[in-house]
Amino acid sequence: MHPNPAYHTDDRELMETLIEQIGFAMVFAQTPDGPRVAHTPVLLLREGDQGTNRLQFHLSRGNALTRHLDGLTALAVVNGPEAYASARWYEDPTQVPTWDYVSLELEGRVRKLDDAELFQLLELLSARQEARVEGGEPWTMAKTPPEKLRKLLGAIAGFELEIQAWRPTLKLHQKAPQHERKRVIAGLEAQGSQAVAALIGGLAK
Repeated sequence: MHPNPAYHTDDRELMETLIEQIGFAMVFAQTPDGPRVAHTPVLLLREGDQGTNRLQFHLSRGNALTRHLDGLTALAVVNGPEAYASARWYEDPTQVPTWDYVSLELEGRVRKLDDAELFQLLELLSARQEARVEGGEPWTMAKTPPEKLRKLLGAIAGFELEIQAWRPTLKLHQKAPQHERKRVIAGLEAQGSQAVAALIGGLAK
């Protein structure tokens, strides 16, 4: 997380939306073999305003993290849009370039899912993603022959991270005056970084 508090937010709904829209994370943990990272689809489970949110994911059984994760404290990172901001877009010629980005760190204790929980995770993940695919009939796990599905499930392990800390960074030119933000937005749009431009534009209003 960026150390400058200007780039932080307490907007839990915004953070949850980021997880759901991106749907993919890096999971980091310190293991007896050294620090390790895995890349994985994620599913956020909400438990209300007073509940503890949970992040579920699955890994190959051959992944370097799989045999160590159960019981560890791990860090999951969800990265949103990012883009380079050129100094040529500023009025002040002494300015330097920077990078705008959105990122969310989630820290918590991990437990291994049982077989039924893993199956449910995969059903929910595929249903959520298939709903975003245009055209044709959504794919479901029922389309896979039971024996093949059993072998596939045996090759992966499911996990759940109980989120104990949320550490977001939204570095989007918050410290710049509005007229400078507009120049940056124009520059980003010209180079095709529409998502970051739109986020900065939302702050400029």
